[in-house]
Amino acid sequence: MYYEDTDSGGVVYYANYLKFLERARTEALYSIGYSNKKVKNDFDALIIVKSCNIEYKKTAHLEDELTIRSFVKSITKTSFFMNQFITRGNDTIVEAQVHLVFVDKKGKPVKIPDGVYSKFKPYFCDSIKI
Repeated sequence: MYYEDTDSGGVVYYANYLKFLERARTEALYSIGYSNKKVKNDFDALIIVKSCNIEYKKTAHLEDELTIRSFVKSITKTSFFMNQFITRGNDTIVEAQVHLVFVDKKGKPVKIPDGVYSKFKPYFCDSIKI
């Protein structure tokens, strides 16, 4: 963790975990051959966070090396749920369940493009044990 991510005591500020999770979702999208810009340009759609349930289990500190893992828990015609975990070694720092929705320019839900859906399949999981 960088100095800018922490408070004066060297503890990672709680809201920064949301940034880390967003960056991991962006990287997950890149790993299947897409980006937010490509989704917008190719499908006239955006992926937005509808809700996020986050549990802070431990604190992270200045210069900790964190790992973020993202898994697709379930998927519908227009949305999907991701489980995301932030760990430091064997310690779970954060667990989050994020509901993401594909929407058009007006914010109305749209069908997840078939190409995106099929590329998500390898990331499906029923349960994760850390």
